[in-house]
Amino acid sequence: MTVEPDTLAAPALSGSARPGSGRASLRRLGELAQQPVLVASWITVLVVIGWAVAPRLFTSHSPYNGDSAASFAPPSAEHWFGTDRLGRDLFARTVYGAHTTLTATLLAVLIAFAIGTVVGLIAGFSGGIVDIAVMRLVDVFLAIPSLLLAMVVVSVLGYSTQNIALAVGISSIASFARVMRAEVLTVVNQDYVKAAYGLGGGRPAVLLRHVVPNSLNSVIALAALEVGTAVLAVASLGFLGYGAPPPQPEWGLLVAEGRDYVATHPWPSIMPGLVLALVVVATHRISTSYRKEHRR
Repeated sequence: MTVEPDTLAAPALSGSARPGSGRASLRRLGELAQQPVLVASWITVLVVIGWAVAPRLFTSHSPYNGDSAASFAPPSAEHWFGTDRLGRDLFARTVYGAHTTLTATLLAVLIAFAIGTVVGLIAGFSGGIVDIAVMRLVDVFLAIPSLLLAMVVVSVLGYSTQNIALAVGISSIASFARVMRAEVLTVVNQDYVKAAYGLGGGRPAVLLRHVVPNSLNSVIALAALEVGTAVLAVASLGFLGYGAPPPQPEWGLLVAEGRDYVATHPWPSIMPGLVLALVVVATHRISTSYRKEHRR
């Protein structure tokens, strides 16, 4: 007899939830419409991801073959970003370079996120001598400029895009570890965590059910911010000659290839440099929005 009311009540609850979720979606869209910079940032990031995934949808030019008779052609309807000294289309090289740069960037952030989160979690949740030892090691890494550390790592491992990703990831681990530890220390002192212990919850259960889920928001926001930082680091190492060898397109390498001609033909360096700057600013704006959203 008690089953029928419960069965009938379920559709009513789900039906009443739908209008609320619809209103929430409309409200969210309204908030986005009032933030044109955030919308532009998302569009920029999505377009660049499209370049990396399907470059042929955005350009019909080859990133490798050029016309020597059209060297240093200025930006035009035929060549949106102009051409380089070998007559290669710069827009095509920038589009195809997105795959190389973003692949290294995402791999670097993934490495830093995975290792740094685990290190910070162990330090914050264990406490005592473990926390002290781990954080002193983290402080050592933080004391070394990240780009310098990445240069040392890639010099040891060898020059390649994969090694750049590993080097940038290693140089960013300490930042993730420190943020994760701070979040864990905040969460473990919350009343609901103490109540979970009081109700007989073991440390592994409390860790997985309460500490980890409630500690990740700030780390995810940092990951979004680190995407922009990692893009800049990967491009910087490519600019210095530590990355992909020519003629493979990579944003830092593209800027470096045009630096000797900036006085007379600035577009080979300026155009890929502008794309790089836009991506860094866009990811920073998105991470800032995410952080504000989850602090409400």
